Amino acid sequence: MPRSSPIDLNPELLAAAAISKAWPFEEARKVIDRYKGAAFPATVLFETGYGPSGLPHIGTFGEVARTTMVRHAFHVLTGDNIATKLLCFSDDMDGMRKIPDNVPDRAALEPYLHMPLTVVPNPFGGDYASFGHHNNAMLRRFLDTFGFDYEFASASDYYRSGRFDAILKRVAERYDAIMAIMLPTLGEERRATYSPFLPISPKTGRVLYVPMKQVDAAAGTITFDDEDGSETTLPVTGGHVKLQWKPDFGARWAALGVDFEMFGKDHGPNMGVYDRICEALGGRAPEHFVYELFLDEHGQKISKSKGNGLTIDEWLTYAPTESLSLYMFQKPRAAKKLYFDVIPRAVEEYYQFLAAYPRQDWKERLGNPVWHIHGGEPPAIDMPVSFGLLLNLVSASNAHDRAVLWGFISRHKPGVTPATHPELDRLTGYAIRYFEDFVKPQKQYRAPDEVEGAALRDLSDGLAALPPDADGEAIQNAALNVARRIERYQDHSKQSPEGGPGVSVAFFQMIYQVLIGQERGPRFGSFAALYGLPETRALIGRALAGELAETPRPAQ
Repeated sequence: MPRSSPIDLNPELLAAAAISKAWPFEEARKVIDRYKGAAFPATVLFETGYGPSGLPHIGTFGEVARTTMVRHAFHVLTGDNIATKLLCFSDDMDGMRKIPDNVPDRAALEPYLHMPLTVVPNPFGGDYASFGHHNNAMLRRFLDTFGFDYEFASASDYYRSGRFDAILKRVAERYDAIMAIMLPTLGEERRATYSPFLPISPKTGRVLYVPMKQVDAAAGTITFDDEDGSETTLPVTGGHVKLQWKPDFGARWAALGVDFEMFGKDHGPNMGVYDRICEALGGRAPEHFVYELFLDEHGQKISKSKGNGLTIDEWLTYAPTESLSLYMFQKPRAAKKLYFDVIPRAVEEYYQFLAAYPRQDWKERLGNPVWHIHGGEPPAIDMPVSFGLLLNLVSASNAHDRAVLWGFISRHKPGVTPATHPELDRLTGYAIRYFEDFVKPQKQYRAPDEVEGAALRDLSDGLAALPPDADGEAIQNAALNVARRIERYQDHSKQSPEGGPGVSVAFFQMIYQVLIGQERGPRFGSFAALYGLPETRALIGRALAGELAETPRPAQ
């Protein structure tokens, strides 16, 4: 995250940054090239947009996180000498065109359809003045949790306070030019009634999609027929009107002097329209970054109104914040599914990248996500047990509290305690919650068939022959030695160190299906070392006794 203190730059870092192909650096260079041959403005403005028609979802957070990464890369490339600002802009003056599916009392909001979101009553209760204010607060709360350096902006405030008055007058003055840009993009029926201005009805308070009878640029007014048919004239200033969403994009860029804004692929076809409107109003279009959309587990686009994606709070119930930042950093131009199953992998990969960072040179570091996630200062964290191992330890031991897990951990890793490794202690809580809510309901043990039963008995005997303090590598080799003697588990496309066939992954899949009730797990040797040899042998005994599953699997 950008900090108030200067960035600690060194020649190696600057040299690596100049050639880094990490996408935040590539985007930051676009902003720098924007001012090639000219002076930078007093403040380079990075902007993100938010439509508070529903509760903020993780995709909203991703926009801010990714823009923050570009902003930090910009500071490094410019020697941290150029002032910047990140403006998080909420389009909360938009009319509520449909009632979200995930509000407590949908019927109560029906009278407020098409009213600005900051006028619609707050269905969630509490001290917030409106639905829009509530959703804005939820967004700010989360951004503050992550420590983002940003300034929040409300469209309602900007329109009503007069901050957009000058650009609204300019839209009136250049009305024909705006219409010339917009009309070719519309269908015949829409062209007949279209106007970039949306008046707020003084009688009903609703945002009106009506044709203009007159636009008086000199007076700064528009004339239209209100919902009851009465001819009405309103000033374009002071919050009496707002702009249609496409003109609103371009007008905001022109009014504020935005230098960089990213948006989802669904905006891509309209990007040229936004740019041309900005330029028609005397502004310069910002640099763009178009990212792919997030999908739910069924491959459908995530929607705030449908509530079909993970919420911010849901992710943070089961994983640390840094794992979410990692998910946002990786492959932003590739469509990614965003649902609960992606969480464990994101957690695992975050700590893997963190562990690799100290061993890397500067070129590798600047391509490492943790450098971007932590604003160039990744923490030094020792993680002696992976999140995947913790999940499987919870699964095998049926642990419901951290103390049970720490009993296994401290025995396997002497000297490792919650006090010495608070980050690991934090992960134990996440692992228990994730297991209880997502893994446990899906667990399905199966009984071993005759061949598998014999393999498990041999495995138990092999573990018994090991010293009590055998490490994960020794345990893994003992398991491999068992599998190599069984034709079913021989993989002739691989070769063992002794020259014979290798071991099929089916052997370890069988172990996890029978012993833990899951399709896959971490490396068996690492798991058994953490769980303990006596405990692992006891688990095998329970499986062979039919205590974990009752129906035997047919012989293969």
